[in-house]
Amino acid sequence: MDTQIRTGEAGPVPFRSSRFFCVGGKWYFTTREGFDSGPFASRDRAQIGLRRFLHVVSLLPEEERLH
Repeated sequence: MDTQIRTGEAGPVPFRSSRFFCVGGKWYFTTREGFDSGPFASRDRAQIGLRRFLHVVSLLPEEERLH
């Protein structure tokens, strides 16, 4: 669980969990919107997948980005 206060946050730190999880030896990542992506062969591959996903989202026009 992430217990760090992020820039711009005030008050108690909300509950946070890892974006990565393993089921049946396969790795997945989840987004804030509840979208799960995978399976990936390893956590490292899931991290690469998440970076790619975030890159694609960053290319979308502001009004089309997931919030």
